[in-house]
Amino acid sequence: MKKALFILIAASFAAGLAASASAQTAAPEQGKEELKLQLPKPMFVGTPRNINSPNLEKVTGKSRGPFFVPAGTTLLSLNKPVTSSDTQPVIGDVAYLTDGEKSGEDGYFVELGPGKQYAQVDLKAPHLLNAILVWHYHAQARVYRDVVVQVSDDKDFVTGVTAVFNNDHDNSSGLGIGKDKEYIETAEGKLIDPRGARGRYVRLWSAGNTSNDMNHYVEVEIFGTPAK
Repeated sequence: MKKALFILIAASFAAGLAASASAQTAAPEQGKEELKLQLPKPMFVGTPRNINSPNLEKVTGKSRGPFFVPAGTTLLSLNKPVTSSDTQPVIGDVAYLTDGEKSGEDGYFVELGPGKQYAQVDLKAPHLLNAILVWHYHAQARVYRDVVVQVSDDKDFVTGVTAVFNNDHDNSSGLGIGKDKEYIETAEGKLIDPRGARGRYVRLWSAGNTSNDMNHYVEVEIFGTPAK
């Protein structure tokens, strides 16, 4: 009797594991496909220490899982024009944001001045956005402050502005209180789900980081489909 009960429990446990594994590798929703990303090599390993933030997401040490987007989604931002609130960057050029180079080494990032600054990508036509992947300076563990990502068809962002990411928890940048978490920069970049927001322009804000007051970008990848 005990042996039969043990076999039944073991079989149930195995079935549970199989169901769990099946759920983790489940096929995407109909009409969606996995977004294939090419990531740069990591510049540091281990768990970062001594980074203080009241709004920091939990560090799991695990790689990001697959991300699914509508079929037909393509990279829109490669070599698209970039402008910035800082017209004379301290280091580099804003064109680095869309040049396809994601390395964390010196010579691959643009440094904008201190305080609240933005960089803006012109996709040249309105699109429905399905993913935005952002790399700030990732050769060192840092948290960039007040990261806000907005989408609009208005190049001046006066009308029709949609915020697709905002981790400014206290509205210190005056762009509204955000509910997203601050995060530590890694070679994976920060993957943002714009949930099909429509826009021609993508504006990315930040306000310094935990190492200094400057703002940095290595690369920004924007994925989507043409707006009808």
